[in-house]
Amino acid sequence: MKKTRKGRSAIALLLIAAALITCTAGCSGQQKKVSDVTAKTSATSKAESSQPGEAESSVWKPSAVSDDSSEPAPQSSAEPSELSKAESSQDSPFTVPEEFRDNGIYSEYYDDAYRYMTAMTLEEKVGQMIFAGLPAEDRVDIAREYHLGGYVMFGNDFAGKTKDEVISMISSLVISQKIPLSIAVDEEGGTVTRISGKKELSSHEFMSPRELYKNGKMAYIQSDADEKSALLKELGIDINLAPVCDIATDKKDFMYDRSLGEDAKTTAEFARIVTEISRNNGVSVTLKHFPGYGGNVDTHTGTAVDKRELKEFEEKDLIPFKAGIDAGADFVMVSHNIVNCMDDKKPASLSENVHKYLREKLGFTGLIITDDLSMAAITKYAGTETPAVAAVLAGNDVIIVSSAMAESSYTSLLEAVKSGKIKQKDIDRSVMRILARKYYMGLM
Repeated sequence: MKKTRKGRSAIALLLIAAALITCTAGCSGQQKKVSDVTAKTSATSKAESSQPGEAESSVWKPSAVSDDSSEPAPQSSAEPSELSKAESSQDSPFTVPEEFRDNGIYSEYYDDAYRYMTAMTLEEKVGQMIFAGLPAEDRVDIAREYHLGGYVMFGNDFAGKTKDEVISMISSLVISQKIPLSIAVDEEGGTVTRISGKKELSSHEFMSPRELYKNGKMAYIQSDADEKSALLKELGIDINLAPVCDIATDKKDFMYDRSLGEDAKTTAEFARIVTEISRNNGVSVTLKHFPGYGGNVDTHTGTAVDKRELKEFEEKDLIPFKAGIDAGADFVMVSHNIVNCMDDKKPASLSENVHKYLREKLGFTGLIITDDLSMAAITKYAGTETPAVAAVLAGNDVIIVSSAMAESSYTSLLEAVKSGKIKQKDIDRSVMRILARKYYMGLM
């Protein structure tokens, strides 16, 4: 009997030892899971700090939004309810600030855009606000060095190229950057045709809005908008710096040949149709030149001063812009005219009052973009600031500069933010809009 009891005791001891070993292995496995999460988080931090263009960086998903969300996180001593409250509070660095929420045309993508932006450097943010003319050489390197948001292409950039060559060129530019480039062009029709004037790219040159309406009313406007935006989309161009919403009925007006040449109501219908059809075809439009060019002179060579009363703008010039905005226009380009009734000291493109009117009175939630900042009407009014800094201080989200101005514009903006002259908050809001549009357009 004694021998049997000893045998049973030995067996019991063995069972207890096995249970202890199993428990230890289980605990070890759980610890390994937590360390795995820590390792992945560390890898994510490394990706955030990597330089643009490095293999570990990701264009499509911000490092702040990692695939590790399904992994169990290390437990805190705080109660679950306190954790949930903290995560949903506005203090979270990945939550869109309430003041940025405007129920805008891209608001569905604000969360993604804001999270991505929080992982960007200041240099990357500033660069996204610059659209430069396409340089003759080193296009990929220049875009990467200054983190450009886009390139603007002109007629010479398409000269002598086949459609396949243009598609290949644009595609390689777009995908060459950490954040894909936008490509913009002025394809108004008539006197401004960067693409359709090239027989290798289009079977015919697009007519001006005035000619289209004269020959076939709105049916021709619809057909032209569909064909034009389809061509741009095929080539890989995502922004058309058109339509011209200015009302010009006198042949002496600078904008006469480029405008529809009809009254405010008809021009508003034109703006609506072009906006809706272009967006349906995957091309962003740009309503220009806010708040309306009227009968002013050419600001490429001098200063235009508009002395009309605000009532005239509201009863005529602003109506087409409002129609385009209501139809979902992505961009509004602000003119370089001095509009006395809104600001008698600065060109509209450098006027905070004009930008506030566009946002607050017309309810525009898209991107405000300048005309070319190298124009003579701008350089003399920037004061002690560079045109780029003056434009951003006024409220522009995107600035258009020549290729020669890309470096100086980038450097001056960067210095202005670091010195506190431009608020970081204003940069963040503009960049969030820029990225949200890129998400919407499928670039990201």
